[in-house]
Amino acid sequence: MIKNDLFLRALKGETVDRPPVWMMRQAGRYLPEFQVIKKKYDFFTRCQTPELASEITVQPIRRYGMDAAILFSDILVIPQAMNIEVQMKPDFGPYLPNPIRTQKDLDRVIVPDVHHSLGYVMEAIKATKEKLNDDIPLIGFAGSPWTIMCYCVQGQGSKNFDKAKELCFTNPVMAHSLLQKITDTTIAYLKAKVAAGVNAVQIFDSWGGMLSPVDYKEFSWQYIQQIIDALKDETQVIAFGKGCWFALGDMSKSGAAALGVDWTCSARNARYLSGGKITLQGNFDPSRLLSPPAEIKKMVHQMINEFGKDRYIVNLGHGILPNIPVENAKAFVDAVKEYKV
Repeated sequence: MIKNDLFLRALKGETVDRPPVWMMRQAGRYLPEFQVIKKKYDFFTRCQTPELASEITVQPIRRYGMDAAILFSDILVIPQAMNIEVQMKPDFGPYLPNPIRTQKDLDRVIVPDVHHSLGYVMEAIKATKEKLNDDIPLIGFAGSPWTIMCYCVQGQGSKNFDKAKELCFTNPVMAHSLLQKITDTTIAYLKAKVAAGVNAVQIFDSWGGMLSPVDYKEFSWQYIQQIIDALKDETQVIAFGKGCWFALGDMSKSGAAALGVDWTCSARNARYLSGGKITLQGNFDPSRLLSPPAEIKKMVHQMINEFGKDRYIVNLGHGILPNIPVENAKAFVDAVKEYKV
């Protein structure tokens, strides 16, 4: 039994004294103790070494005592397992030297045995569960098929992922074939994570907001729905689409336990668009963690009041930024713990 099950209770919509709190990307780059590890090991070594991944996962928990941990990993371990080379270049980000743009490129993409190619993630989960000692739940995650495809086709980060969109609109048959391969791999991957011990999973659709509402349904949402359908009887699924406020209605009927909301959608609109009956998570602007700690606390209390303390998980509207002072991250977490109705 998990000792602090506040996060799991909020996912189930139970009444709580205060909402739970965690932060997207809480394991990592803004922490001085993470920087020590970063200096010694490159990015994918950190992801692929269970001792390192588990240590990085628990670092913020030791420091701040969030109500949930999220496993340190990366969404791009999926394409790596699918026979697509992914490099992480310093001061550049992800780089895929052989992007998927032709049928010949697609033919070399496999749906792997995730236990073989991603076994190190399952080992990291077991090592992390041991360190957490059932104190709090552990979240596993994956990128949405559309978000993964954006990198696979573009070959790197982008402001508009024009190459990925071009493939969708000029060769939709190939685009859907690639999306389905990513979806099948992601379902197997998340099921393996649940079997290894994670208590909930989150799907990150970081680039969903690049698509129009009509294109979103075709090239992103239907694949996320497949993942939710495959996982919802085994674990709690959180769906997070950045810039996807227009899809909150469909998302709320999906079987997901909770929906993530970014900072461009107000609490009132998010509740209205999602029908008011599903747990919501978010939506503090990550840049607002640069405000003075006293102001952060005030804003967090206001945010909780606007969402309501029940069916709500306090989080950022996207990942924490690398330049956030540690005392400001502490103010964010402490504000939630100090919250009184």
